[in-house]
Amino acid sequence: MSDTKPAPHGWIILDKPRELGSTQAVGAVKRNLREGGYAKTKVGHGGTLDPLAEGVLPIALGEATKLAGRMLDASKIYDFTVKFGVETDTLDTEGEVIERSDVRPGLPQIEAVLPQFTGPIEQVPPAYSALKVDGKRAYDLARAGEEVSLKTRVVTIHSLTIADGPHDRDEITLTAHVSKGTYIRSLARDIARALGTCGHVTYLRRTKAGPFLQEQAISLDKLNEVSNGAALEDLLLPLEAGLDDIPALNLTQTDAQAVRQGRVLSGMPQSSGLYCAMLDSVPVALMEISDGTAKVVRGFNLPDVAE
Repeated sequence: MSDTKPAPHGWIILDKPRELGSTQAVGAVKRNLREGGYAKTKVGHGGTLDPLAEGVLPIALGEATKLAGRMLDASKIYDFTVKFGVETDTLDTEGEVIERSDVRPGLPQIEAVLPQFTGPIEQVPPAYSALKVDGKRAYDLARAGEEVSLKTRVVTIHSLTIADGPHDRDEITLTAHVSKGTYIRSLARDIARALGTCGHVTYLRRTKAGPFLQEQAISLDKLNEVSNGAALEDLLLPLEAGLDDIPALNLTQTDAQAVRQGRVLSGMPQSSGLYCAMLDSVPVALMEISDGTAKVVRGFNLPDVAE
């Protein structure tokens, strides 16, 4: 009889520290599962967080990895500090200084300019980003000293406010709720330029990613306890936690069997839209209902509670 624990399914919400890359974070989860005695488990993250950034990094385990793509598309909330008077080539603290300014905007000027950056806006991503130019990563080209020209993209800033706390004339901390594809470093650069100065990001923390909040996040130290025998169940959120914004569709045993076989359900009274189909407390599939017909978008291979 094997002592290997079954592969887990669900989400670990890591409070990613600075300097740790998202891929390294995934590696840390895999290592802890392996050393904790769990069967080989598929692991993936729900949205890259720069090594210099900290905060909410959703990490999907097992069947939850099927939802990682949805997490990439989800909106995010960040707190970030813009230091005025200095712009770097990376738009953060790691880069070389490329511009200086003596202009320091006051709070009223900052408050007045923020509405310009709310709603759909155009922004040019940083040259030091993972976007590809002619098949090569922009940051690789930039580090090689090549001129990087990235296209303007439209993103949506749902809200942009001044964060609570003390402020001085050299920097300001802002809170932004943004759509996928938004670069906070570009946003900081453009806000500073609109204020007649220049600037770069000195602090960046993601406080929300999709439905996941920083209050649900665990530290790297807490994660590392799993390798020493700590119960993973105490740290793991269920797969359906990634679908908090989607209504549940309760299935009978017969309907659940049909859905698992990929069959269509007809005569559904629910309004059209996306649903999380459940058998008791077990997610069966992500389903799209259209005019009374429910089709499987993504099936989940989870054991029934009764099994």
